[in-house]
Amino acid sequence: MPKERDDSGISRRRFLKGGALAPFALALATAGGASVYLRPGEAHGFVLRPPGAIAARRFLAACVRCGKCAQACPYHAIRLQDRGVGIGTPYISARQTPCYLCPDLPCVKACPSGALDPKTTEVEKVRMGTAQIVDREGCLSIRGLRCEVCYRQCPLIDQAITLEPRHNPRTGEHTIMEPVVHREKCVGCGVCENACVLPKPVIVVRETVEVQRDSYDF
Repeated sequence: MPKERDDSGISRRRFLKGGALAPFALALATAGGASVYLRPGEAHGFVLRPPGAIAARRFLAACVRCGKCAQACPYHAIRLQDRGVGIGTPYISARQTPCYLCPDLPCVKACPSGALDPKTTEVEKVRMGTAQIVDREGCLSIRGLRCEVCYRQCPLIDQAITLEPRHNPRTGEHTIMEPVVHREKCVGCGVCENACVLPKPVIVVRETVEVQRDSYDF
């Protein structure tokens, strides 16, 4: 649990909101045994960078590997890569510690090279990636088990993630409250991925892919 800060972009109360649901949802998950875990969530296909990170290739060229952004993060969410072409560059492992969206974005302010764009000043406009449900058959809410933890913990609740009622074809009687990610609002902080009660999260942050336009759409 992160340390409580008065100026945090997300209050401790917000992260505890719905916390009573988590043990219940996890109990339902484990009670169902292997039948609940039909397909585990897929792995990341990209490196999750701190808020304000510029495009991947430009980021690798601009980052001076100083670690100042990691030092500035009050939650120690920013780590430094220890291998590969990006060695020494900052990244976030959302499953371990997501970005808690400090309103003053200290990591951006600490960056001396522009690898974290200094024009990034509003957390609502941060675009680190986009959350996706990668295992619909494994998602407890979609299975009708009323988990909803990812929705409850979302810092932009009812904006980035909403709950949409669906007919439950399995029972024919009950309603499924399906979590739906809205890519135009999701900042990619990874709080939902961190909060997922399953051993391997069914919702993960992935690279935001721009919608391809048809050639005649100007």
